[in-house]
Amino acid sequence: MKKQNKAGGTVIIKKYANRRLYNTETSSYITLDHLATMTREGRDFKVVDAKTEEDITHNVLTQIIMEEESRGQTMLPVNFLRQLIAMYGDSMQSMVPGYLEASMDSFRRNQEQFKSAVEGAFAGSPFAEIAKRNLAMFEAAAAAFKPASVAPAPAAAAAPSAPVSKDDEIAALRAELSRLQDKVEKLG
Repeated sequence: MKKQNKAGGTVIIKKYANRRLYNTETSSYITLDHLATMTREGRDFKVVDAKTEEDITHNVLTQIIMEEESRGQTMLPVNFLRQLIAMYGDSMQSMVPGYLEASMDSFRRNQEQFKSAVEGAFAGSPFAEIAKRNLAMFEAAAAAFKPASVAPAPAAAAAPSAPVSKDDEIAALRAELSRLQDKVEKLG
């Protein structure tokens, strides 16, 4: 899932002995959080040791994952980590990175296909509003797989411009349910 940045190239990040990260594109010091944000945005970057010019991107990305995992909402189950550690030194070790990358690409594609299918299946039907709410809930749940991302509240996304009380919302849902039951009875 490598994407090029908006400028069309890979951003070079230099890591100094004092552990500071320097973004050569913006000529400023950045943090691991900045790199995590760049990753979520699909920006391609390469981290190099400022002294040796050695590519240390893998180490820095692993460090970002460790920091994200330590913030409380872990994404990597203990059993998965144990299985991954057990693969080191195994004859199949060289196949694991390709497998994991293909699995993650497949997961992302399925997520997009699911979203498109739900939007298309309910367009123009009486279930369109329900589908939109369910899709908002699915996106909030999927956001849990994106470390440190903040999912918009489904209620805020679906809320009308005027404030609505809970009683009004319940009454509207009951009216919609009644209307749908009438339609089902007419079809039967």
